[in-house]
Amino acid sequence: MSAGSGERRDIRHRSKWATSLLEVVLIVLVVRSFLFEAFNIPSGSMEPTLLIGDYLIVSKFSYGFSRYSLPLSPPIFSGRILASQPARGDIAVFRHGPDDFIKRVIGLPGERIQLVGGVIFINGTPVERHRVTDFVGHDPCRPSPPDAPPVRVAQWRETLPNGASYDTLQCSRAGLADNTGVYSVPAGHFFMMGDNRENSEDSRFPDVGYVPFENFIGRAQVIFFSIRPGELVWQVWRWPWSVRWDRPLMLVR
Repeated sequence: MSAGSGERRDIRHRSKWATSLLEVVLIVLVVRSFLFEAFNIPSGSMEPTLLIGDYLIVSKFSYGFSRYSLPLSPPIFSGRILASQPARGDIAVFRHGPDDFIKRVIGLPGERIQLVGGVIFINGTPVERHRVTDFVGHDPCRPSPPDAPPVRVAQWRETLPNGASYDTLQCSRAGLADNTGVYSVPAGHFFMMGDNRENSEDSRFPDVGYVPFENFIGRAQVIFFSIRPGELVWQVWRWPWSVRWDRPLMLVR
């Protein structure tokens, strides 16, 4: 066997390896851009629905595709392709500046939104809500260490006009975020809010404001993993105690 034939086999082997690697990269890019992407929850703005340490699957195709659907968000086109409008009550991921936010869709284009005493008014009509069992656990209203004693916070069940129902937290009724002026949602924009009403940076505040439809990335669908605050995912030997085993495969509503 000549040295040349061995070199040719080695070249063919490297070529097949490079082709296989390229195929894997392309498949990952297609799935991430057009089908599904994983996100994790770093803050408590969506408690009690989503907890710090939850890992989610987000469907990228639910609202169609914009440049924010693509890795690095290249400005190669504007608007949305195959657009489908978000439904009221959806939990959606959207781009805000350099960051990705996750909030609930409350107000649709052209609507008027206001909060009075923590109650949402949509076009002058209050959203139905009633008190449920208090939230008991780590303080959802302000930062606290993982070993801080549990607190009790008022919890409410809201039901939007389309029937979407979910729980919210309300630390007090005296905050500026619980009593607002009237927000008029512009065309092509949405009013987004966190379920943790006193600890959410959302459309009630000028630094976020109304969210353009183009900025939507996808809809949260299911929790695939969840670990307690202060724990490290790579410490597999601690998973029996650190993983919230009741949350994986939980649908996001």
